[in-house]
Amino acid sequence: MIRRFQHPVAQRLISLLLPCLVIVLGWQLVAELVSHWRGVPFPTPWTTLCRLGELLSGRPLTGHSLYLHTLTSLVRWFNAFTLAAACGLLFGVGCARWWWLERMLAPIPLLLLLIPGLAWIPVAILIFGIGEGATRFMIAVTAFAPIAQATLHGIKRVDIALIRAAQMLGTRERALFFQVLLPAALPALLSGLRIGLGNSWRVLVAAEMVVGTGSGLGFSIIEARWSLDYPSALACILMICLIGLLFEQGLFRTLERRTLERWTLTGRRS
Repeated sequence: MIRRFQHPVAQRLISLLLPCLVIVLGWQLVAELVSHWRGVPFPTPWTTLCRLGELLSGRPLTGHSLYLHTLTSLVRWFNAFTLAAACGLLFGVGCARWWWLERMLAPIPLLLLLIPGLAWIPVAILIFGIGEGATRFMIAVTAFAPIAQATLHGIKRVDIALIRAAQMLGTRERALFFQVLLPAALPALLSGLRIGLGNSWRVLVAAEMVVGTGSGLGFSIIEARWSLDYPSALACILMICLIGLLFEQGLFRTLERRTLERWTLTGRRS
């Protein structure tokens, strides 16, 4: 019997490559089927990669470079997401800290979670009109709800044994909250930030398609569709995916792992 290769680097590499291979093969199959059945040229993975290379080399897309579209989308997302994260964390901490505030405001994030991000389009347009304000509003309101909800529930569900141990050591209420409850709730806070990031990134692209102002990855996708430049549209989708993976796997996954190692009872202290 062949023994399973246990090298951790090889296992991680395989775990990254196998899903990519499945996606590429499925993409190629769909392209062949659509081209055969409908007679419509569907961009293959190779065609899309070639177009992405052209765009990265400086070929303009809807009047701007791909770098400008990407930077514009990142700035829009970062500004709105930072505001949503700050408001969500403050909301969750405040509701967990004061019971009367929780009783009045705690249902708000839950109600917002029930509303799809694109449903805010008419509200955003009515308040801000077509432009940056509407896009950032949709990003912020979509990211706020999961962050606020995760923060509140993370603090409220801290292990009671930790709280009692701190109280037995004479920890005052203020120190108990900021030195025990908040650190113990960090994994939940990071999970809320990850969910908020995914939601807000998706809404950013959709908002740029509807209320965009001439730049951004979402705007480029919808404009490429009108000009039948589908390879460029798929190249932009590929860029969106790569950026999302960079934030998800490179930033938040690393922060979450280190937080779990630092603050959980089963983790390894750094």
